[in-house]
Amino acid sequence: MTIAAPAPLYDAVLFDLDGTLVDPAGGITGGIEHALRAMDLPVPDASVLEGMIGPKLADALANRAGVPLPLVPETIAAYRSWYRSTGMAMSKVYPGIAELLAELRASGIRLGVATQKPEPLAKTLLAHHGLDAAFDVIRGANEDETLMPGDAGYRQGKQEIIAAALAELAADNAVMVGDRHQDVNGATANGLSCIGVSWGFAVEGELAEAGAAAVVDSTTELARHLAPAAREAANGTV
Repeated sequence: MTIAAPAPLYDAVLFDLDGTLVDPAGGITGGIEHALRAMDLPVPDASVLEGMIGPKLADALANRAGVPLPLVPETIAAYRSWYRSTGMAMSKVYPGIAELLAELRASGIRLGVATQKPEPLAKTLLAHHGLDAAFDVIRGANEDETLMPGDAGYRQGKQEIIAAALAELAADNAVMVGDRHQDVNGATANGLSCIGVSWGFAVEGELAEAGAAAVVDSTTELARHLAPAAREAANGTV
């Protein structure tokens, strides 16, 4: 008798990018430090710089690094120039991510990315690592990071970015995967559960406190939450 494999738990999965799919490996914190020095501004300590990975960059510069609002656009420009020329090449795909994405797609699950990184840059980074073709939807912030509320194309934060990705996925039962509380909050605001990953940049207890449905320590564990059939098939147990 053949026993049917368990169906995937979700028909679509949205992933955060930095800290979830890709390890920036200093490419973000180094870029922020470079930009602040280029602007002759104080550089905060390493813990503050790491805490700036995840939130919208303009907000992080103003609220965490103390950059005066009139200098934020020029500081962002300095950061983006360095990131494109140097920082992107420093990044690495987390172990097991490429295999996980292939398994999920083979299970018929639609995949998307919802990131605070500017959308064109997110697509460039994913293409750099050969991951772009795995996703049905890639949504991020507007390329013009100087846009303000009320401007056309402005997306304030993770809630709006997740909403934009969901609108294209047209999924009945989607879930978010991310490494910071912004991912959990943005998912919750859109009626989604969020599975947190411990290999990113959240501080101890951050994801659980934000209300993550689960916090996982490996892509193998994440696969069990997302698509048990895919993981069991990969292990030869179906």
